[in-house]
Amino acid sequence: MKQDKIIEDLESNGKYKVIRKYEKPDYYHHDNGSEKKFRGLFLDVETTGLSHEIDKIIEIALVPFEFSKDGRIFKIHDSYSCLEDPKVPLTDKIIALTGLTDEILNEKSFDVDAIGRIAESADLILAHNAEFDRKFVEKRFPIFVEKSWACSQRQVPWEEEGFASPKLEYLAYKFGYFFEGHREEIDCYASIHLLSMKLPKSENLVLDVLLKNARRKSYRIWALGSTFEKKDILKNRGYKWFPGGEGRDRSWYIEIDEENLDSELEYLKKEIYKREINLPIDSVTAFDRFSERI
Repeated sequence: MKQDKIIEDLESNGKYKVIRKYEKPDYYHHDNGSEKKFRGLFLDVETTGLSHEIDKIIEIALVPFEFSKDGRIFKIHDSYSCLEDPKVPLTDKIIALTGLTDEILNEKSFDVDAIGRIAESADLILAHNAEFDRKFVEKRFPIFVEKSWACSQRQVPWEEEGFASPKLEYLAYKFGYFFEGHREEIDCYASIHLLSMKLPKSENLVLDVLLKNARRKSYRIWALGSTFEKKDILKNRGYKWFPGGEGRDRSWYIEIDEENLDSELEYLKKEIYKREINLPIDSVTAFDRFSERI
């Protein structure tokens, strides 16, 4: 095509990079009937704020798709999205971010049964920031509590593959495409498109890497009783702060792969506590990872 020749000519001298607008394909791979397929459900939400405890979901989008165990994506199904009136005025920041207004949301409500039917058939729920999305949707829609989850932002080694940021818009640009607007179904489609790509260094499919990491069991170590003076050391090492609640005391914690568990416990014993210590450890799987239940 003439258009392709123009793009090739522009990029050939290294002075230009052409990125394409995302267009939804019906398939990434065609099914020959011999593959066992699983059903994924990519999810994204807009909310009135960042706290799942006090803020509310105002928009949810769901995009089902079919995939194989090795990360190949087959058919992409149509999205489902709906709005809900939070019964509180939106802030100027949320209006600017989402494009939604109090007038648009007025008297809208989620079809909980429809969302439940879509989620029920999914083998895996995915989001680009699952630690945020999962807490919100589990509170509003109980069906998501019993599902396994994966996060395309945190469970793909973007930095190791040469990417400076795990932000969706940036990753899309680096893979040569862009998408418009901030409506949730577009973000879902763009995220699934990202999963179909091959990583530049390992040359593995993004979804294949994500699935392998999602299947792994990990462990959450709670650094209970660590002194205030150690907080910066723990934070710099990757520990996060839990303010307390759900029957657990406030504490720094870190999630570690099984192969690094013993070495991390040894580090805590020698560098943080300076003594033998028996710390609480939770096992974490895709069924509870990113939730508030651990």
